[in-house]
Amino acid sequence: MAEAIGRRVLITGIANELAGMLARRLEERDDVEYVVGVDVREPHHDLTRTEFVRADIRNPLVTKVITAAAVDTIVHMSTVSAPDSAGGRARMKEQNVIGAMQLFAAAQKSDTVRRLVLKSTTAVYGSDYSDPALFREEDTPRVPPTSGFAKDATEIEGYARAFGRRRGDVDLTILRFANFLGGRMESAMGAFFALPVVPSVLGYDPRLQFCHEEDAVDVLGRVVLGSHPGIYNVAGPGILYLSQCVRIAGRVPAPIPLPLVSAVAALVKRSRRVDFSPEQLRFLQFGRVGDIQRLREDLDFEPRYSARAAFEDFIARRRISGIVDRDEVVRWERELYDFIQRKGQERFIAARRST
Repeated sequence: MAEAIGRRVLITGIANELAGMLARRLEERDDVEYVVGVDVREPHHDLTRTEFVRADIRNPLVTKVITAAAVDTIVHMSTVSAPDSAGGRARMKEQNVIGAMQLFAAAQKSDTVRRLVLKSTTAVYGSDYSDPALFREEDTPRVPPTSGFAKDATEIEGYARAFGRRRGDVDLTILRFANFLGGRMESAMGAFFALPVVPSVLGYDPRLQFCHEEDAVDVLGRVVLGSHPGIYNVAGPGILYLSQCVRIAGRVPAPIPLPLVSAVAALVKRSRRVDFSPEQLRFLQFGRVGDIQRLREDLDFEPRYSARAAFEDFIARRRISGIVDRDEVVRWERELYDFIQRKGQERFIAARRST
C-alpha cells in the first residue's frame, strides 16, 4: 500500500508535555496531513490541528481509533516513569506494559500503519560498577533491571521488537533517551536537583548524561517524517559528574552512607519532592552513559545541547539563580543529619543486641 502524501500520525500520552511539544511541531509541517492524540487525560497544550481522543490504550478499542483515522505513523509516548503518578506500582506496570501490548497488537492488525516510533530510555541498560564506559545500542546490561520503570521499559522494547519481526513492512524506531531536562518538561532529574540539599551516595560520584527537551522533539520529528528504523541512544554529547551538577545548581551536597541510602530515599519520597525507586538509587551510585555515535552517523543528527549546556539551560530557565535559600538549606540539613544519626544509633543498638 502506498503511503499518503502527508503523514497521518497518532501520538499516545498526548497530555504529557513532550508529546504536546511534538504535536505542535508536526502541526507546523505541510507534509503532516493529520495528527490525533490519545490519552485518558485532556491535554492543556496550545494545539490547533491535533484531534484529541479520550481513550485508554489498554482497551482493545484503540484499534478502531487507528482504523478510523487511517493512521500510518504511531508514536508511543505514554509510558509512566513514577509509581505515584500512576496510582501505585501495580497500576504503573499495567499501564506501561499492558498498554504497550495492546497498542502493538492494534498496530499489527492495521493495514495503514507503516511506521512505529517508541520513546524508550537508556535506563534499560541498568546501572552497575562493571558497566562499560559507553553503552552502545547492541550492548546488553551486565545487571538487567529487575524493578520499576527500567524493567517496564525493557519489557516494552521486547514487545516492540516482536512486533517488528511480525510486521517487517513497518519501520520500527526505538529512541533510548537519557534523562530529560529543559524549561517546560517535568522530570525526575529536574525534581532531584530542585532539592535544596541534594543527597548522594558517600564515596560515589556518578557520571550523568542529559537530553534537552528541544533536542528530544527534534529527534522525534525527524524519525516521524523520515524512514529511520533501528535503535538509537539520544543524549547531548559529554558528561557531568553529580558533584559538578550540584555546584552548578548552587545546591548543598549531602553524602549519605550506603547502608542508610534506602532510608533517606524513603524520607525524601514521603516529602513528595522526588519519587525514588530502586533503579534510581543504583543510578546515583554508578551513573550511566550511552554512546550517541549511531545517532550522529545513521540518523545524521547532532544535538544542539551538550550535557552541560542542557543542565545550565535548565538551571537558567526553570528555577534557580545561584543563590540558595540558606534558611531552607539549614532546616533540610538539620532534618537530614538528625535522621542519619538516629538511624545510625538504631543500627548500632540492634547490632549490640544481636551479639
